[in-house]
Amino acid sequence: MIEIWVNPACSKCRTAVSELDAAGSEYVIRRYLEDPPTAADIEDVLSRLGLEPWDITRTPDAKGLGVELPAKTPADRGTWVALLASEPKLIQRPIITASDGTTVVGRDPASVERVIKADKPRRKSFLRR
Repeated sequence: MIEIWVNPACSKCRTAVSELDAAGSEYVIRRYLEDPPTAADIEDVLSRLGLEPWDITRTPDAKGLGVELPAKTPADRGTWVALLASEPKLIQRPIITASDGTTVVGRDPASVERVIKADKPRRKSFLRR
């Protein structure tokens, strides 16, 4: 089953949910502003995405929240993760994870489609001899 982190006020999130519905996908919605991810959740998502925390940060939103962003260095990586856990509004959205672990930031139809395809059960082929 797919998990999608959404902010209901976000048009990209609503579009991604509509695409999942149109594909007939089963999914669970996590309203990540009401149910913020832990630092461990964020680390897990980053690992699956192959990204760094600053890559999934909505940096323009930091100023509005009065947050000073740390340097984009390996030494500050933990500070970034802790910041995203404490200020989930800074997390890029939607983040979508398929049951096989495929994870994307679903801001475009191609990314959402990648998760939908990854979540579809694979059919086994048998050759007749």
